[in-house]
Amino acid sequence: MDNDRIPNHLTELRDLAPDELQHYFLDFEDFWERKLWHELTSVLVEYFNDPASGPQRIALFGTFIKSFADKINQLKLVALGLRASNEYKGQEQRLGFLSSLAERVNKPSSQDAFVYASVAAASIKLRLEHFQDARQDLDHAESILDSFDSVETVVHASFYEVNADYYHARQEFAAYYRNALRYLACIDLASLSPQDLQTRAYDLSIAALVSDSIYNFGELLLHPILDSLNGTPHAWLRDLLFAFNRGDLAAWGLLEQHMGQDALLAEKATFLYQKISLAALTETAFRRPPHDRAMGFDVVAASTNVNEDEIEHLVMKALSLGLLRGTIDQVARVARINWVQPKVLDMTQVEGMRGRLKDWDASVNQLGNWIEGVGKDVWAA
Repeated sequence: MDNDRIPNHLTELRDLAPDELQHYFLDFEDFWERKLWHELTSVLVEYFNDPASGPQRIALFGTFIKSFADKINQLKLVALGLRASNEYKGQEQRLGFLSSLAERVNKPSSQDAFVYASVAAASIKLRLEHFQDARQDLDHAESILDSFDSVETVVHASFYEVNADYYHARQEFAAYYRNALRYLACIDLASLSPQDLQTRAYDLSIAALVSDSIYNFGELLLHPILDSLNGTPHAWLRDLLFAFNRGDLAAWGLLEQHMGQDALLAEKATFLYQKISLAALTETAFRRPPHDRAMGFDVVAASTNVNEDEIEHLVMKALSLGLLRGTIDQVARVARINWVQPKVLDMTQVEGMRGRLKDWDASVNQLGNWIEGVGKDVWAA
């Protein structure tokens, strides 16, 4: 737009704006005339963050803001563009707008802004089920992010959020789980609505349970987002995660009835029982003192509720997954375990470890007393 027409255009938009927002347009014109780009950007961000500004965003961005777009912080330019894009009713229109915005900021000096805009475009492509195009955008964005020494948290957050959405749509649960947790690490949970918190906690819980490569839920169990399930119809899911963590087959028996509420859990019921059986095995090994981890197949069968003739396969599975380290004596039908994968402990497990430490302390004192008793002559010499 011709600079001579900017004041008249702002006046027209001001007259269309709600009364409580009209004062912003006076600031827009004042800062624009004085070329105070930082101050102008700040007041524009404040205006765009007001929900009542919605009807003016597209017109304001498409004419006024574009007239000085190269003079302001490009990351903030994209942030303003994302707000404006929300006013388009059709996804194709939004995609066209965001693709154009990404191309505009695709310069060596503003690659962070380019990533921010291209990831937003990838999000629209996901909604349109253009999965291959979305994946290409996300892979390109990731390669750029990997080249940065540092970048604004909002850029990383947007990437991890959309990347997680992609993997969720493709049912790649382990990748979804990792990216969703990284997204949560980049944001303030208070910025999410209670419904969003519950939805993300639910999706993360399901992904952790049904993934065939996630056997340690520690990061999720310690995350406050899981508490959003308390007092909801899905509170049982949180209890199920903790039951898996401690290999609690009794709790599994009580909670199993709820799994029919989720089609994916119901479909994976057999796999989930195998998974908690592995958790029960590792818990059994963990509870035993380090010098007494040679477990007969009958002992393992009793603690895991698995048929004795299937114990060897169960232990081999745990060894192959890195949950345990040790050997199997097929002749003696004994599993000798010398290492258990570390994991988050609940209070019952911590109490058990406390008991083992007390036993160890007592045995060390006993050994010390015995050495002192039989070696008196040596100490005297």
